[in-house]
Amino acid sequence: MKYMLLMQAPPAVWDDLAQWTPEETRAMVDFMHALNKDLEESGEWVDGQGLTQEITTVTASGGENGGPVVTDGPFPESKEVLVGYWLVDVADKERAVQIALRASACPGRGGEPANQPIEVRPVGEAPEV
Repeated sequence: MKYMLLMQAPPAVWDDLAQWTPEETRAMVDFMHALNKDLEESGEWVDGQGLTQEITTVTASGGENGGPVVTDGPFPESKEVLVGYWLVDVADKERAVQIALRASACPGRGGEPANQPIEVRPVGEAPEV
């Protein structure tokens, strides 16, 4: 079954990352590469990416009379923004949670585990028609 693992963080994460030492950044990147490589080797990897800063985001929707509405950024009242995701194909929810827990332990400043919450969501399938 496919699961999407969503990593969210406060918008200030980008300011904080700019203050990291090169060694702290390397530790985070190396951790993520190792996680992704392990998922590839186990056959559970589908896709995963880190996302750019939310100021590069636009939100699009249909407006009145079908016209498009495009606004800059996520909603300003958002306390957290999506910073990355993994799409995995695993045997069960428990395995998806194991992967999310590993991702959550990614090193943060000073090398300590960031313990970032990772949302685990099953990917739905279209109903038969």
